Amino acid sequence: MLSLQQSHHRPIGRRRSRKTRLAVLSATTAATLGLAFLATPTADAHHATRHDRYGHHSHHSQHSHGPAYLNPKLSTKTRVADLLGRMTLAEKIGQMTQAERIDIDANPSLITTYGLGSILSGGGSTPAQNNAAGWADMVDRYQRAALATRLGIPMIYGVDSVHGHGNMQGATVFPHNIGLGATRDPKLVEKIGHVTAIETRASGVPWVFAPCICVARDDRWGRTYESFGEDPKLVESMETVIDGLQGHPGQLDQRDHVLATAKHFAGDGLTTYDASKAGTGAYPIDQGVDHVTRAEFEKYALSVYKPAIKRHHVGSVMPSFSSVDFTDGLTDGQDGAVKMHANRELITGWLKGQQHFDGFVISDWRAIRQLPGDYTAQVKTSVLAGVDMFMEPIQAPNNPNGWDVFIPTLTGLVNSGQVPISRIDDAVSRILTAKFNLGLFEHPFTDRSLQSTVGDAAHHALARRAAAESQVLLKNSSRTLPLHARADRPVYVAGSNANNIGNQAGGWTLTWQGGSTNVIPGTTILDGIKQYAPGATYSADASAAVPSNAAGVVVVGETPYAEGFGDVGGPQWAYDPGDHGVPRQPQTMQLSAADRTAIDKVCSQAASCTVLVVSGRPIILPPEVVAEADAIVASWLPGSEGAGVADDLFGTRAFTGKLPVTWPRTLDQEPINVGDANYDPLYPFGWGLTTRRR
Repeated sequence: MLSLQQSHHRPIGRRRSRKTRLAVLSATTAATLGLAFLATPTADAHHATRHDRYGHHSHHSQHSHGPAYLNPKLSTKTRVADLLGRMTLAEKIGQMTQAERIDIDANPSLITTYGLGSILSGGGSTPAQNNAAGWADMVDRYQRAALATRLGIPMIYGVDSVHGHGNMQGATVFPHNIGLGATRDPKLVEKIGHVTAIETRASGVPWVFAPCICVARDDRWGRTYESFGEDPKLVESMETVIDGLQGHPGQLDQRDHVLATAKHFAGDGLTTYDASKAGTGAYPIDQGVDHVTRAEFEKYALSVYKPAIKRHHVGSVMPSFSSVDFTDGLTDGQDGAVKMHANRELITGWLKGQQHFDGFVISDWRAIRQLPGDYTAQVKTSVLAGVDMFMEPIQAPNNPNGWDVFIPTLTGLVNSGQVPISRIDDAVSRILTAKFNLGLFEHPFTDRSLQSTVGDAAHHALARRAAAESQVLLKNSSRTLPLHARADRPVYVAGSNANNIGNQAGGWTLTWQGGSTNVIPGTTILDGIKQYAPGATYSADASAAVPSNAAGVVVVGETPYAEGFGDVGGPQWAYDPGDHGVPRQPQTMQLSAADRTAIDKVCSQAASCTVLVVSGRPIILPPEVVAEADAIVASWLPGSEGAGVADDLFGTRAFTGKLPVTWPRTLDQEPINVGDANYDPLYPFGWGLTTRRR
């Protein structure tokens, strides 16, 4: 989550009010659909209410004659069946509907009127007070509107906590998944998942759209950094993050856990690069097509979902924007590419049927609108394919409609018999099961007792450790590393990414695309170096004189991006809330001219030259750079603690990271993966030199 077509800018900003149109809907469409009653709570739901242990309104039943679904002593299955039996069609379809916070923030009563089951924040969609208290106040305000419905069913809020609760200022931001894959440390990844859960739930959010368990097979893809690596076994080993997020079975209702989402089902990392789209404004690889055999799809797309479901019990799954076109047979009775949101064979047949997935399936951002046919056909196809909840934001100015059209469309399909009520009941049962398991019926409001831990020293220490373990030492001639901080060996630091915390955090940080000017609490790589060498000289462009006896460190690499805008040869784009609308050029996987200049100067004049590559994927290193650098380090996107990078440089921690993806010699080698015929990379999958701790 969450992808957009280029014309649909999801980042928050430049929105027009929908107040007038939604007011009309509240007065007319709601009445037509039989929704007006939703705004009137009944004694049936609220006769046994009380205040919970956090001082908030709770639905805990105190009387044996109360509704069974409000009795926490009963099994979840019993409670779901009881509640489902009390619900009208309108209430059921409301549970299947997810709006964006911008759609309802000015008028939360829309949640009550339409019985909306879920609200989300897209990338950069935050409350005005963007901290844990501000988030909790916002979510609780929406929750009060949900509880004011006839049956008092709580809503569930979702957010992209893909490397920490990155939307929220003050949250601990961890390395992106590609760096975590380099650690080869499943226990560390589980701890990161747990801290992410703590900080996210402390802000009132019980559901995260993470982790991405794709197997990235082509580094030209703009989402490569969201993958743990190119090998399915490596990805499977990192799925311990789900345990950190959700806890073990039966722990979802605790204050330090959230519902996780395995995404993007399935094969988003297998899409074929389409060179004809490069430079056209379209995405050359994101949201593309998997042209693979069934055996290849099983190995690189489906296999990673088996442990996520059966071992880690992930609670929700999000389909991919991509399509699959099996080269050895039909898919879902159709010849040619089939969008995943329409793929009944894989969602209902394989995921829910063969794998017995008992969670719910949440669509990606307005993804059903990419399916063939008109909107009615798109809704029908996706719900029959097995999608349970629909992420259908309105969000002006580019989107003409959203959940406000989804609700009457699905209602009409059920009333006309085109969608059976059994399919609706299955979807709603799955959604309600998650809400009961999360304890939302007993404690619908935010438990704020852990807000003091958000971004605390212990969490940042874990982020620092993760950054250190993610470093991969690619080259180390003459034992250049670790560096020695001493008076007769000054340290000279240069490069575009040495002192930029926005760049080292990457996309999905404060804003959807991230930004070079985005600032979060933490340390830059330069800050970390100065902890060891306080007198270090810093010159971003290496224009300052380079002492001949200096230990040179040049930190280069990429600027932030997310999704298709990170595709190599993808669209130039001008809208970046983190960089104040400054246009960016398409991504290339090549070093910039400025970075090349800095490397050439420092490496030619300093006593030693270490090059750090801060990026979401391998960057092409020309032979001259490889030759002139004494040491080369893949630093990935280390997150909020650049000091962890310095810990390895100066030997406080040893280099232990291993490449999670193959590092190509040239861009023409892409896609290149371990096991390929004529495999000849610059550095192979699993490569990583080690050093000793000082």
